[in-house]
Amino acid sequence: MTRSRASAKAAGTRFETSIAAYLAERVDDRIERPARNGALDRGDFSGIRAPGGGRTVLEAKDYGGRLQPGPWICEAEKERGNDDALVGAVVAKRRGITDPGAQFVLMTVRDLVALLTGHRPDEST
Repeated sequence: MTRSRASAKAAGTRFETSIAAYLAERVDDRIERPARNGALDRGDFSGIRAPGGGRTVLEAKDYGGRLQPGPWICEAEKERGNDDALVGAVVAKRRGITDPGAQFVLMTVRDLVALLTGHRPDEST
C-alpha cells in the first residue's frame, strides 16, 4: 500500500518527534524540533552539539521505499552549510523497528572525522 502525502507527513512527524525525545532525554534536554526554514532549512532538530561544541545538523528520513543515502547526505550537507555547522548526518528509519535508539545514522567519513576530532577536514583531500 502506498502512502498518501498526508500519511507520509504524519509518519515523518512521529519519527522526528521520537528521535528528538530520545536525544533530549539522553544527550541534552534542549534538543528539539525547530520550525521549518524552507530553502534555508537547517536540519530537523536544534540544540545538537558535537563533543567539542560544534553544531550538528541531523536530517530525519522516515521513507516509504528504499534507502537513498546519496541524495539524503547531499540534503544534510546543504543544511549543514545553511547552519554553518560542523557535522551533517541523516537519521533513517529502519522498517519494522520502532525503538528510536535502533535507527540508522548515515554520514560521510569527513563528517565522522569532524564529529570525533571537533575539526572539519579539508574537503579537497
